[in-house]
Amino acid sequence: MNFRKYIPALAASVMLSTVALAQNDYDSFERLRFGGYGEMLANFKGYANNRLASGSSDGASYERNNTVSIPRFVLALDYKFNSKWILGAEIEFESGGTGVAYELEDNENYEYEMEVEKGGEVALEQFHITHLIFKEFNIRAGHLIVPVGLTNAHHEPVNFFGTSRPEGETTIIPCTWHETGLELFGTIGKSWYTFDYQAMVVAGLQGVAMSKHSWANSAAAKLFEEDLFNSPGYVGRIDYRGVPGLRVGASIYYCANILKNCDKGSEYNEVYGNAPIRIYTVDAQYTDKYVTFRGNCIFGNLTNSYDVSKSVANYSKTAQYSTYTPIAKRAVSYGAELGLNLQAITGASKCPVFYPFARYDYYNPHEEVFDYGTHTADYRLRVNMWTAGLNWKALPNLVVKANYTTRSIGDANHHYNRENEFAIGVAYSAWFWSK
Repeated sequence: MNFRKYIPALAASVMLSTVALAQNDYDSFERLRFGGYGEMLANFKGYANNRLASGSSDGASYERNNTVSIPRFVLALDYKFNSKWILGAEIEFESGGTGVAYELEDNENYEYEMEVEKGGEVALEQFHITHLIFKEFNIRAGHLIVPVGLTNAHHEPVNFFGTSRPEGETTIIPCTWHETGLELFGTIGKSWYTFDYQAMVVAGLQGVAMSKHSWANSAAAKLFEEDLFNSPGYVGRIDYRGVPGLRVGASIYYCANILKNCDKGSEYNEVYGNAPIRIYTVDAQYTDKYVTFRGNCIFGNLTNSYDVSKSVANYSKTAQYSTYTPIAKRAVSYGAELGLNLQAITGASKCPVFYPFARYDYYNPHEEVFDYGTHTADYRLRVNMWTAGLNWKALPNLVVKANYTTRSIGDANHHYNRENEFAIGVAYSAWFWSK
């Protein structure tokens, strides 16, 4: 098979940072296409994973803590029933997937036990039917990516410089965020006033799945066979693309009562009342032959966070939800990264494509907490983070990454140990085959 003819389309997909492996670029194949993306990662840490350990007054202790992992391996396909009706799907194997095995316990009278052997997951990240009507108006229904923030909308590993997804975003909101629902999307305008839009109604976040150290990140937990739809999530996103190489976007998420979307939703709603959540984001990307710049901001607000904290603390401990409280009223994340194309800047066309880059992140899932006695902010969750490294684009859709990261924990009045690490990784994103 001659893969060369697909390289221009793949390169365009990478440069445009389109959503979900260019899921909306349906003109690039006739009937079927198959592809995916994946990452391999090694982290060499100079700190332990115990920053929030009970009695840890200094934050994470200094010790060697090295890991290797397969963060994700994703298989994707699109199939055209005809030119107007299209099936799209993605299956994600995270952290090596999951597994169980029988073990013979010699210290328990040689009993057989079934043990969970891996901590990853296999997830249906996308599964939807798209009906193309006009350029300005189309419909999609099924399991969808929620395009809140920069990384959810552009989550493939070739769309960010670091070895891992931007830490601020992925700490306070789900990533990759996928829910079941209905989407309207299209492109409005032309030339310099071109806008893409998305409007969605999806299954809402779950209140008792929130936690103090990850805010809404865990609130899209999929522990049950069915998602409750008692209080839907409403999503809107718009992107300006009228200038070549520039995309500026904003999104909003609203759920009227996240306590209704629990397996005991009516009970907890009666006890604790309404708990609306709002998430606002703005982000931008500019790419030309010399530089790539990305920046993003996320502001989250949870009304009645005190009662949500009580509901989390009082929930059944066998439900596998987090019990870390208090849950913050406000959570914040912002960051930016800049990369330079050394090949283009130096004019050395025969040299490899190297992108040295730097990134800054600030995030705090405890930005503001209602002070009710013991419910106070945990300053160990306030992080300023710098990352610098080098990306080698071995191919338009294959990148080798290396970076050094340092985190400053706390504020001027609360100091904790710094966290430093070095990481290397390999990532790809490509359509393997189409016809």
